[in-house]
Amino acid sequence: MATMKDVARLAGVSTSTVSHVINNNRFVSEAVREKVTAAIGQLNYAPSALARSLKINQTRTIGMLLTASSNPFYSEVVRGVERSCYERGYSLVLCNTEGDEDRMNRSLETLLQKRVDGLLVMCTESHTPAADILKRYPTIPSVIMDWAPFEQGSDIIQDNALLGGDIATRFLISRGYTRIACIAGPQDKTPARLRLEGYCQAMQATGLPILPGYVIEADFEFQGGYNAMNALLALEQPPQAVFTSNDAMAVGVYHALYQAGLTVPQDMAVMGYDDIELARYMTPPLTTIHQPKDELGQLAVDTLLQRLNQPGASPQLLVLTPELVERDSVGER
Repeated sequence: MATMKDVARLAGVSTSTVSHVINNNRFVSEAVREKVTAAIGQLNYAPSALARSLKINQTRTIGMLLTASSNPFYSEVVRGVERSCYERGYSLVLCNTEGDEDRMNRSLETLLQKRVDGLLVMCTESHTPAADILKRYPTIPSVIMDWAPFEQGSDIIQDNALLGGDIATRFLISRGYTRIACIAGPQDKTPARLRLEGYCQAMQATGLPILPGYVIEADFEFQGGYNAMNALLALEQPPQAVFTSNDAMAVGVYHALYQAGLTVPQDMAVMGYDDIELARYMTPPLTTIHQPKDELGQLAVDTLLQRLNQPGASPQLLVLTPELVERDSVGER
């Protein structure tokens, strides 16, 4: 494999001149540039990204730890992250933890060993990354996205899940529903816990009771919503409406209602959360709480790059504001 020295020797110039031609960062006469370009072509030389990163102590690579699942929300966020990385001249290395603590720590170690410039973390695990791994790489900044189980001086970007749960429930109440259930996410996850708290807050503020069996904890997946809806339908007094704490579970809710011969919203109003792309194509289109997923990805990348430029700045907590998206899954009572 040809090296930069081989190119310089064939072109009759210095290695620094070859570097200037490749990086186009200094003036080189056209005659010399043509000689270097010809030598590169003759030797089939390819610049080494590794060598360059060692020289400038920068890989222009961002690592991301993610708990992937069947929930489309995560893939939509990753799409926004990858697009933002590309637009800013960075590459993204993605590691899926699959909810496993050992895999999370091994992936974390791998990313840090590869000397990524920064780290994005969007995991759903309740366990924390191993402190000894993080201590070995104190200069690599991280941004926590929608999940903040550990204190490492990281910047944090969160959805205002408490407000979102409150908005969702109050909208159902404003449409005349009084028997409102909540299919909550796993309560060891901060967003799920806050969305449920927002539901309880709205019910209490409007003087509506939360009937026995009306709060069911599920797993944020399609199957979890399906199982929870079947449990609600089996109650002696089923609800009139259900606030489903994410859109993936709402898909399962729709399927359970379809199998029971019930229609949305005539027999059951359904409110989701996240506004995944699928939500607008459901039948009927799902009323939900919008999370700005593309903006979340862009903000995470920009926050990380800002941290790289200003490593001594105080950690930031950035909160995204959820918005109601009215469609056809909620009617009038």
